Amino acid sequence: MRVGAPLPGTTEPTERADAARNRRLLLDAAQQLVREQGVEGLTMDEVAKRAGVGKGTVFRRFGNRSGLMRALLDHSDRKNQEAFIFGPPPLGPGAPPVERLVAFGRARLLDIEVEGELRRAAEIGEAGDRYASAPYNLLKAHVAMLLRQADVGGELPLLADGLLALLAAPLVIHQMRVLGYTREQIGDNWEAFIRRVVIPRTPVE
Repeated sequence: MRVGAPLPGTTEPTERADAARNRRLLLDAAQQLVREQGVEGLTMDEVAKRAGVGKGTVFRRFGNRSGLMRALLDHSDRKNQEAFIFGPPPLGPGAPPVERLVAFGRARLLDIEVEGELRRAAEIGEAGDRYASAPYNLLKAHVAMLLRQADVGGELPLLADGLLALLAAPLVIHQMRVLGYTREQIGDNWEAFIRRVVIPRTPVE
């Protein structure tokens, strides 16, 4: 065997790893564009330029701008899931459940502020299917778990749905752009709501 040649059977996994790395590079570039310029700045040309690749590479990966936006939302959701499942407290493990719920809401509001149009379009487009989707149900399971850890009584899946409704992108964008509230004000309201609702069960004497 030639010195330095790949071991038998290792070529394909290496190619897959490179492909995943390149895809993440493109999506990180797209996410940064949205944060800096809004959705209108998200073009195939700009993503290619920001990532340092040819425009054809972006089209091969995502097909068109709609495919890029769907992939970007999925990419953002995955990064957020890693943060609240494995990241540092208070968003991640290690903080009291109420503090984690507060941090969870504020993190979602930040995402909506910078990716609001993408998220609003996705949520409206999904309509009723949104509540059966894997991303929504992962968020719901996470919120229900924190409620359970806080020893909250009642139907926790229903309560989790109610709490997540406060963080729906169409509502938050309306509150910001029409009603004039800031993300900080909406986050403070979320925290006050959590601290009023998330009350441990009273022990039976």
